[in-house]
This record gives sequence, C-alpha cells and structure tokens, in this order.
Amino acid sequence: MRRCCQGVGLPCLFKGAGMATPRPPRFLLVFDFDETIVAENSDDSVVRAAPGQALPEPLRQSQRQGSYNEYMQRVLAFLGEQGVRAADFRAVYENIPLTPGMPELFQFLSKNRELFEVVLISDANMFGIEAKLRAAGVHSLFRKIFSNPSGFDKRGYLTLGPYHSHKCLDCPANMCKRKILTEYLAERAREEVEFERVFYVGDGANDFCPSVALTSADVAFPRKGFPMHRMTQEMEKKQPGAFQATVVPWESAAEVARYLQELLKRKC
Repeated sequence: MRRCCQGVGLPCLFKGAGMATPRPPRFLLVFDFDETIVAENSDDSVVRAAPGQALPEPLRQSQRQGSYNEYMQRVLAFLGEQGVRAADFRAVYENIPLTPGMPELFQFLSKNRELFEVVLISDANMFGIEAKLRAAGVHSLFRKIFSNPSGFDKRGYLTLGPYHSHKCLDCPANMCKRKILTEYLAERAREEVEFERVFYVGDGANDFCPSVALTSADVAFPRKGFPMHRMTQEMEKKQPGAFQATVVPWESAAEVARYLQELLKRKC
C-alpha cells in the first residue's frame, strides 16, 4: 500500500523560520472528462457550432480512417472554415451539462482539499476542458490536467495535436492514460509525495487501461453500463483476481462522493 508521511506517523518537516510545510495529500483522485465529468462526448458537442449543427457526410465517414485525434483535427479545420471562432467554441463547451451528481462530488472534494489531490486525464482537448471547468467554477480543484494540446492559430481556427507517443497496443496512438498515470505517480514520488490510495473515475475503454495498473489498495469507479464497466466485468470473468482494484460502479457521481465520505469516516 502506498504511504505518505501521515500514514506512517512521521513528523512534519520544517522549512525556513519555523514555517511547517503542508502535509501532502493522502489520496490521488483521477478523473476522465467526456461522459464522466460532463454528460456528453465534447468532440461530438462541438458539432453544435457548425452550420446546421451537422458535418458533411464525407467528413463524418472519414472518422473510420486512421486515428480519432486526426479525425478531430479535420473536424476543427472544417469548423474554422465555416467561421466558427473561439467565442463559439467556448460557448459550446461551457454549456455541456455535468453528469448527474457531479456537482455534489466537486463540493465534497472542495471541502476535503487537504486530503485529495485531483488530476484529470482526457483524450479531449485542453481548451475545451479548461473552458468547462472554469465555467463550472471547479478549475482550481485540479492540480494537473493532461489532455491533447489545442489552441487558436493566426486564422482563428481551433487546432489540435496528439498528447504524446507510446508503445501501448491497447490505446489510441495519441494517448495512453496508463503511461500518463504511471509517470505522474513516479514524478510525485520523486517529490516525496506518495499516496495511500488512488481513485480512478472514468467511463471509456481508454480508462480501462490505467485502471488495470491500479493496486489492491485502490478503487476504480467505472460509470455503470459504459465500456470501462463492461471491460472490468469481462476481465473478472476471464481472469478472476487479475483486476486488483476494488470496483465501484456508479450512475450518479454522488455515489462516488458517498463512498469517499464513508471511507474517511472509517479511517478517521
């Protein structure tokens, strides 16, 4: 089990003239974005900014060719050509609804900031995610956001790139969330922050890959009935015990908040 200084009863370290450094958080909470924090796939949502709120059929059909990240680059280029600009995109992202219970989960995390370090790993894009989190008033909850780089070029078009390259055969070419999570935990360990538990809240197939890397101390929260949930069930049938983390499916994010609240009651 991962331990921080609180978990093993070490005294706080002092720095400077009697100033104690804050104790590190005990838990890491990882969020996905699309259909986890928000109730839609934000890549689909941006089509609402298109003329007639639809894409040309040849462009839609091109989704089958190559990577989804490259497909979205074509979609954004088309929208730029149609005159869709930053304010239009921002309005779409800001108005995507949160999933049921997500406000309650954010409220719980806001009240327990000293215990939870919160990060977001998403195969969407940085502009859209930050626009929504700021509109929801929760951007400051997140220590780090990992997503595909995006921004506006000289023409005013929203552009998109891949996050990184990797060798995982189970993930899209532009992003492996397991690689991101593993590297983040290693980085925090080098900074002398290690977590008692990791909690992972997601829905998609690309959330299954990092959740397989969780330990028996950790908890995976797959959205009920979505690919991540089905894949955890299939793995348990085929390889009992191979999926080490506790699995807690959810329909409302308020269920995640209640689980975490009960865990704190048991530990404190």
